[in-house]
Amino acid sequence: MPASTPHPAVRRTTVFHPRLRALLDDHLGKDLIRLEPDTIGIAGAELSDKILAGRKATETERPTFKPLHGRSISKAEASAGIRTIGKDVRTALEQPDPLPKTTDLSGPWPITGHMFLRDLVLRDDPYRLKILMSRTLELTPKLTWITIVAGAALPGRPTPGPQLTHTGNLFAEAEGYQDRRWAMGIYRRLAAPVCFTVSTLVANALWLGAPFDDGVPTRNIIWEAMRLLPPSWNMLRDASPEYPAIDPRIGAADDVLMLPLLTHRDPALWDHPHEFRPERWDALDPDDTPGYMPFGHASERCWGRHMVMPLAELLLSHIRETDLMVAPGQREAYVPFEGLLGVDAVHIGPKTKVRRRRNGLERPPRIAGDATAGSR
Repeated sequence: MPASTPHPAVRRTTVFHPRLRALLDDHLGKDLIRLEPDTIGIAGAELSDKILAGRKATETERPTFKPLHGRSISKAEASAGIRTIGKDVRTALEQPDPLPKTTDLSGPWPITGHMFLRDLVLRDDPYRLKILMSRTLELTPKLTWITIVAGAALPGRPTPGPQLTHTGNLFAEAEGYQDRRWAMGIYRRLAAPVCFTVSTLVANALWLGAPFDDGVPTRNIIWEAMRLLPPSWNMLRDASPEYPAIDPRIGAADDVLMLPLLTHRDPALWDHPHEFRPERWDALDPDDTPGYMPFGHASERCWGRHMVMPLAELLLSHIRETDLMVAPGQREAYVPFEGLLGVDAVHIGPKTKVRRRRNGLERPPRIAGDATAGSR
């Protein structure tokens, strides 16, 4: 495209939910914010580091491994569960051709990527298990509960064996209704976040910056997408005596909410903080960059990051290689107020009107990560 032609992403507007927009508009650059009478928000990198290093997360603060059906999930159980789903991800990635060139990933994202990942990672697991990956279940915990109760009560069960995933065998080996119900709950807790997170992350990256320079590593694109739209945009810590000792502005009864959404855009930490610049990661180490915590704090990194990154790279690389693009007619994408931060619908299809830049020779104007020129 001619050098004077704006990059397509410049014309896109990311519309944040009003509560997210208010955080960005009112509190960017602050280190501590009073959000509610009993809740403090933390956005400063140094203060976030001290708070998160102050103590380990409790079981109710861990996002994936909160108590299930009223039963605690110990760290040993959580670790074993991560190893189980990790085996299934490795099995999927170690196939001779996990994502054939002929695979069509066009359609609305993140749902298109989510469905592909479900079938890639969970293979031939029975329908009563794979239905637990449905994004519809996110509407209400009650719907998830009904699905699990019904699935555990159905007569018959799959035979344990290699035809199932390692995660699916947890259900097949369960004895009795209560154990089957528990196994189904664990199945969703382990597998659904992988599919949800990866598909959302790829959708975010496409929306924020596609089409990409050929020479930009896919991994850089993903790191930068997680900076502007961090998967875990907040991390809660319940009131604890350690926190007033760290900062007297925090009261003894105050819950503390870390806000990577703000930290990742802090102008004191980042050059051109609102702009999508994947090349910044040529010189930065994502595991050792102050204030950067898409997978949590260095003291307690998310165990699933080693599954998320290779799957996200696989999908995004395929999209780049098959010349798919964001539909030119889509000018807005909405970011809802949910725990997993991401655009709710990005339409991806064959490249027809926008030519890919070659070797970075035609360098467009910088891309605003939240389309600040027109965001609202």
